[in-house]
Amino acid sequence: MNNVLGRFLGNLFGRGKAWWIEIKTNQPACTYYFGPFDSELEAMAAKGGYIEDLEQEGAQNIQTMVSLCGYPAQLTITDEWDTPAGGFSTPAFGGQS
Repeated sequence: MNNVLGRFLGNLFGRGKAWWIEIKTNQPACTYYFGPFDSELEAMAAKGGYIEDLEQEGAQNIQTMVSLCGYPAQLTITDEWDTPAGGFSTPAFGGQS
């Protein structure tokens, strides 16, 4: 609970930065953002689980970066949603619009 309160107050008073994991894949051509995390160590510890999940889904050429930054505009970015599949034109959990 203390971490949530800390992030809220940080955003409220302009600090607004947290640790995020950025993962890029070539197949599918996507950029994913996972977070926020309270520390670089916490993000680094979680990174392996996200990579493992993407590998199990068949993602190829996975590149990662952990950085301290503001909230990403979108949590998943891909060109593949330009062509609607299954009646959806955008991802259900695509972050803030």
